[in-house]
Amino acid sequence: MKVGVPRETKNHEYRVGLTPASVRELVAHGHEVFVESGAGHGIGASDNDYERAGAKVTLSADEVFGEATLIIKVKEPLAEERARLKPHHVLFTYLHLAPDPGQAEELLASGATAIAYETVTAPGGGLPLLAPMSEVAGRMSIQAGAAALEKSHGGRGVLLGGVPGVEPGRVIILGGGTVGNNAAHTAVGIGADVTILDKSLPVLRHLDEVYGGRVKTLYATRDAIERQVLQADLVIGAVLIPGATAPKLVTRTMLAAMKPGAVIVDVAIDQGGCFETSRPTTHADPTYLVDGIVHYCVSNMPGAVARTATYALNAATLPFVLAIADKGWKEALKDDAGLRAGLNICAGNVTHPQVAEALGKKYLPAITQLA
Repeated sequence: MKVGVPRETKNHEYRVGLTPASVRELVAHGHEVFVESGAGHGIGASDNDYERAGAKVTLSADEVFGEATLIIKVKEPLAEERARLKPHHVLFTYLHLAPDPGQAEELLASGATAIAYETVTAPGGGLPLLAPMSEVAGRMSIQAGAAALEKSHGGRGVLLGGVPGVEPGRVIILGGGTVGNNAAHTAVGIGADVTILDKSLPVLRHLDEVYGGRVKTLYATRDAIERQVLQADLVIGAVLIPGATAPKLVTRTMLAAMKPGAVIVDVAIDQGGCFETSRPTTHADPTYLVDGIVHYCVSNMPGAVARTATYALNAATLPFVLAIADKGWKEALKDDAGLRAGLNICAGNVTHPQVAEALGKKYLPAITQLA
């Protein structure tokens, strides 16, 4: 199969769909790989590195899309990329379609097959291709929040770890999944006062065992969320419903009653965000104020640590990329129900139930597209 890796064009996105090592694996399996010139510069991989791995380096994205059938990216395709998609293309990347009807409409119109990393499932449950970036974003959320708390950035002027004689900052984490757990890991490490809220008692029990009392756990009722948010210096939004729009857990009314200069970091912003006042921001302009509360809502947080993030992502995605390239996308999806769950759009149809519900579209089961 011919595999294409275009350069990412989202604001301050430095990750790349395939590393040179991943390219080498594909080439060893007998596939051709076309990489846009400069695609790997953000992770320290030169065009020569890709050529040594067996890739053909092209001068433009037009050439990549023109030559390849399977397109491997990191972030959702922007408008100019969506215009290049044709019915024969298979796009494998993060899509996050639920809060983005414009992207969905153009993907539907293209006739292409779009498989989303974030809805691929594992045999025992979980989201194996979302997990690595959730780990990165969770850990980054604390360092981003800590910087935003500095007075020069509009924050309260609080040091999360405190110092002898001064209490540490209060970190409230909404959601105890992969993002929340990794946020807690970093927050505990710097000495913050950490509370995690979640609706799953097994998750809360697990976190209590892992952190041995260094983290407080609470069942996430509306009352508990409001009480904790109003006392917080930093709130991390870490709630995910696969394929669906994130629930709005913190309202504008709650926000107005928070401590002036408190910070919220909405890691769920790719799925619409879990704060009522959230809107996507970029690494170039990451924060804004509403009612005196600093909002950090960068939709591609891991792009700032591109090397770590790309290698973590490739470790998870490469087996699926190889399966699609080796077998063809239809056979690969027939053989793997978890990969089949990643099919969001195919031949002008929405093939994921939560995505269809969020977009108000008719749902066509993925299996019907594999004949």
